[in-house]
Amino acid sequence: MQQNQQQIDALEPLLAAQRAAFRANPMPSAEQRLAWLKTLRELIHQEKDALIAALHADFSNRAESETMLAEIMASLNGIHYARKNLKKWMKPSKRSVDMSFQPAKAKVIYQPLGVIGVISPWNYPLFLAFGPLIGALSAGNRVMIKMSEATPVTSQLVKDILAKAFPEDLVAVVLGEAEVGQAFSRLPFDHLLFTGATSIGKHVMRAAAENLVPVTLELGGKSPAIISADVPMADAAERIAFGKTMNAGQTCVAPDYVLVPEGRVEEFVDTYRQVVQRFYPTLANNPDYTAVINERQLNRLKGYISDAESKGAQVIRLFDKDQDRRMAQCLLLNTTDEMKVMQDEIFGPLLPVVPYRGIEQAFSYVNDRPRPLALYYFGYDKAEQERVLVETHSGGVCINDTMLHVAQDDMPFGGVGPSGMGHYHGHEGFLTFSKAKAVLIKQRFNGARLIYPPYGKPLQKLIQKLFLR
Repeated sequence: MQQNQQQIDALEPLLAAQRAAFRANPMPSAEQRLAWLKTLRELIHQEKDALIAALHADFSNRAESETMLAEIMASLNGIHYARKNLKKWMKPSKRSVDMSFQPAKAKVIYQPLGVIGVISPWNYPLFLAFGPLIGALSAGNRVMIKMSEATPVTSQLVKDILAKAFPEDLVAVVLGEAEVGQAFSRLPFDHLLFTGATSIGKHVMRAAAENLVPVTLELGGKSPAIISADVPMADAAERIAFGKTMNAGQTCVAPDYVLVPEGRVEEFVDTYRQVVQRFYPTLANNPDYTAVINERQLNRLKGYISDAESKGAQVIRLFDKDQDRRMAQCLLLNTTDEMKVMQDEIFGPLLPVVPYRGIEQAFSYVNDRPRPLALYYFGYDKAEQERVLVETHSGGVCINDTMLHVAQDDMPFGGVGPSGMGHYHGHEGFLTFSKAKAVLIKQRFNGARLIYPPYGKPLQKLIQKLFLR
């Protein structure tokens, strides 16, 4: 408790120090920003093994390849893309001036906002801290990052290594329990980015509103996968299984439930089982099978299963039993809206299977529910693919794949409605953490005198000629 209070007491002085540093250098050069990104890239390379080990310790088992793919490589790719494009992003954008207001020039300049707050979750604590950091530094800002208390080893390591590479008035990491996060969200940042549960996002937005701090919320929700009537089931099941088993389903864009034509449910169950058991021939001591992060989350997931079974669901366990926090993948049939597993974001290795009749019913099922962060459609009919894009809403879409849209640095990432607001990644990250400032430039000659008072008939004629076209 005392340590948390010390962390809280240090927040405002830390913010003040970053504000002062920003005021001393309010428009860092491209060379300075590129140097920051280079430092971050070298740091990740140097500390790669330590970061992998820290995540493994926090999860009790975190597949090394998953950490490399989803955290290390994703962060390095983001840095590479930003460094490649930064000078282009920083160039002022020329805009036109109507002839009525000549002579003048217009442009938009992209100015750093100041101090950016980032609240990072536990499921991908590296990528979801480094990703916003890349965007904020590219835009020329100072950054404060609140790491998750659920990954204490990783969070402490990130704090230590960033402190070696950056002064605290440029990049600072804050640790501590939930009350520290609450105090963090109340700070008067110039922008606040939160990644996490929708329920917590509401509190973060409410706290930020007290200081009119603009927010980017990366939330989640129940991302559906839709299997079409005629897609080869092996294709769909394999790609859904990849998205659902990565990080044991603890991913904001993991498939949350799958809509299957009612005549193909048994085919899906059999095919999905075969794929998962091919991915993971055994659960016991399998280094590739990531564990659930902690006992609290494991008990939550077990509670979903108990609740669903008590209300009539059929639970199909794809392995005989769990091993410690390695929780067996489960399919759930005969689910209903009264079950918790169909109300909350699952965030784990449970996959409800929902039968549907006709694609219109599948669309209606999705559209009757809060808009998800991602939507996945499996089918090769291009007309139906287009219908999915037009007739449903979600933060992002993959056609015939899962999750990989998030890894595309040239596309924005963000939710819609209950699954979030705002975007980042790539150019959108640069824009999110910049102020697009409109600038009109005039010199000595002032053509606007024609519209100054006292008003009379000459002005009326001018308005008729120039403005009422």
